[in-house]
Amino acid sequence: MHPAARPFWLILILLVLWDIAIRLFKIPPYLIPPPLAVVKQLFSEWPMLLREMMPTLWATLGGFAASAIIGVPIAMWIAYSRLVESFVYPLLVFSQSVPKVAIAPLFVVWFGFGIVPKVIAAFLLGFFPVVVSTVQGFKSVEPDVIDLARSMGANGFKIFLKFRLPHALPAIFSGLKVSVTLAVVGAVVGEFVGSNSGIGFVLQRATGTFDLPLMFAALVVLSMMGVVLFLIVELVERWLMPWHASQRHDVQQAMA
Repeated sequence: MHPAARPFWLILILLVLWDIAIRLFKIPPYLIPPPLAVVKQLFSEWPMLLREMMPTLWATLGGFAASAIIGVPIAMWIAYSRLVESFVYPLLVFSQSVPKVAIAPLFVVWFGFGIVPKVIAAFLLGFFPVVVSTVQGFKSVEPDVIDLARSMGANGFKIFLKFRLPHALPAIFSGLKVSVTLAVVGAVVGEFVGSNSGIGFVLQRATGTFDLPLMFAALVVLSMMGVVLFLIVELVERWLMPWHASQRHDVQQAMA
């Protein structure tokens, strides 16, 4: 079996098990809808779901881009300065202990009902993984390697470009892959508290009318969006890091 086909087989098996469990335990459709009803709803409401997916997608991309653009430089700042780490790092950890659902209504009060509150919510959920992974990546560079580069006459910029950044890239992309999936969640959280469009709004409307097939169909769309964004980040990672051990292993498997 080709590795790319395995997830589809797993999804098919889970759908079959889902249908069997509903029939076996006689679960009423107002609790858990049968998979066929969800699939029918997904196809019948696909134009609406696709239209509502776009605001969520833009909010996700905006929050993720802000997480990367702001998170990576702050992580470098923390990694290179113990003083900054002692002040900023505990503050970042403290900020993550604050429930985003609790403070999301404040963003609506401050910035209105547009896309800005959703972008901020996506940014807040995606920011921390980028910072933590990037700090770990830059701190994991062996001091002996840096000393060797300096003894050979390399300046600070060359050391960063040739040694520090390539060594930290795997950790940076690990944080980015986590961040992009959390940004989807953050965008939906922003839509829950104040929006008249987006998949989060569809979920709220489906919950209010007890339309469980529509709710599950919206969750499928969200999952698909998260998977596609994750795969895009992974493709960029493979393009930028063909030299990394994990990528060489994938190439060997493809050639086998």
